[in-house]
Amino acid sequence: MTAEPKPAARPESLTQGLTTLIREKPVSGPDLENAALFVLDAVANVLAGPNSEPGRVLLDWWSQGRRTNAGADAGRRAFLMGALCHILETDDLHRASVVHPGCVVVPAAWALAEDMEADGPAFLTAVLHGFEAAARVGMGVGPAHYKIWHNTATCGPFGSAMAAAHLLGLSAEETVHALGNAGSQSAGLWQFLETGAMTKHLHAGHAAEAGLRAAELAKVGFTGPPEILEGEKGFFKAACPDARPEAVLAEPGAPWQLALTSIKPWPSCRHTHPAIDAASELRGKLKADGIGPEAIERIEAEVYQAAMDVCDRPIPQSDYEAKFSLQHAIAISLLRDEVDFAAFGPEAREEARSLAARVHPQAAEPYLSAYPVAWGSAVRLRLKDGKVMEVKRTHAKGDPEAALSRDEMIAKAEMLLRHGGVRESARIVDGILALGAKDSALPPLGLA
Repeated sequence: MTAEPKPAARPESLTQGLTTLIREKPVSGPDLENAALFVLDAVANVLAGPNSEPGRVLLDWWSQGRRTNAGADAGRRAFLMGALCHILETDDLHRASVVHPGCVVVPAAWALAEDMEADGPAFLTAVLHGFEAAARVGMGVGPAHYKIWHNTATCGPFGSAMAAAHLLGLSAEETVHALGNAGSQSAGLWQFLETGAMTKHLHAGHAAEAGLRAAELAKVGFTGPPEILEGEKGFFKAACPDARPEAVLAEPGAPWQLALTSIKPWPSCRHTHPAIDAASELRGKLKADGIGPEAIERIEAEVYQAAMDVCDRPIPQSDYEAKFSLQHAIAISLLRDEVDFAAFGPEAREEARSLAARVHPQAAEPYLSAYPVAWGSAVRLRLKDGKVMEVKRTHAKGDPEAALSRDEMIAKAEMLLRHGGVRESARIVDGILALGAKDSALPPLGLA
């Protein structure tokens, strides 16, 4: 009697492969120390976020929920922290995926680690896992996705789910379920840019909460689709016309994606930063030559297409719009030594209005082809006397190739904490930087 042939083994899904890749990736002491710096950046953004109109609205919502016993569980706290973290446009950015991983992963991991009283190394490892998942899925979506979809919102739930999976001690199978249900909640559209609505902050908060919730459900047996990425009715088919599925599992031996993530030195959209960097150098040259802004006839900026899609905004009408305006960002960088929060306020917009009208950005090579691996820009000044001055940037300050030092990252965090009016900021900074030590614990933040 002939034995029945065994059915062919089902091929491994992308989320199964991603789970294996991340869980098998070694974590060193320096990896944990680096993760602590990124956590510090994210937490400083969270604590500075309330010093804004959206932040005040979010805290009012939070307070109402507490008064009505709506709950302050980990998911709800992750939502609040994630939304606050993304308000000031100073959170981190992973270029190749166009994802802001910190505002999603750190809040989810922090809220859950607080409840579980997890130690510092476990928490930081979860952060590394979360950054890896969000970035790798983001590298697979392809450039067309970003024209309509906000990658942080759509790819972020994979990161928060992966971070939570580590802290919850999920099995590989449970982790795949968590990723499947996290991906089924992927959402977030750019339409809010048309009116400057507060939706972008909702995106980060939802992504943090959605992945955490998916992991919590997986822990108690709630199943999810393993082929959520590549399936015929999955994420890539639905929202990614030029998806690159092979990128999700590419180069498994590369450094942790957290180490390939950029830190923002200026409080504006990261797409404006290469131009701010170039324009700031040009300001120094103008000052050295004794040339004032009135001598500038025309300013030409060469960028990549995504920068034009998101930040071509000649006359910004609010602080928020100014943070998404190449024209304003370049003009104010030529006018002021420091590009800080005040550089996008009403006085700064009025100061820069005339010069911003002379800024003409366009997408051009080599920046078009280099994106998203490299985010570069050139700024060219044409003076009324015929002189031309130009500065080019292949990468912006804060990119891994032009990374901020440890001291610069701490100084940035301290600036954010001051902006948020945080007391005992030294306790928070020191506590976070010590999280790599065995048996260390998360410092209380005193948020809300």
